[in-house]
Amino acid sequence: MVNKDQVAGAAKQVKGSVKQAAGKVTGDRQTQAEGMADKATGKVQKAYGDAKDKVKKSLDR
Repeated sequence: MVNKDQVAGAAKQVKGSVKQAAGKVTGDRQTQAEGMADKATGKVQKAYGDAKDKVKKSLDR
C-alpha cells in the first residue's frame, strides 16, 4: 500500500530533478540549488512514508 508521504516524496524528487536540470542548462545556480534541495526533501519525505508503511504492515500482522 502506498501512502501520501511516499507519493508526495517521489513527486518532490522528480520536481527537484527537473528544476536542477533546468538550472544546469540555463546556468542558473540558484535554480539548480533549489532543485537539489527539493530532491533531498523528497527523499526524506519518501523515506518517512516508507517507514510509516513498514510499521503499519508489521502491526497488521
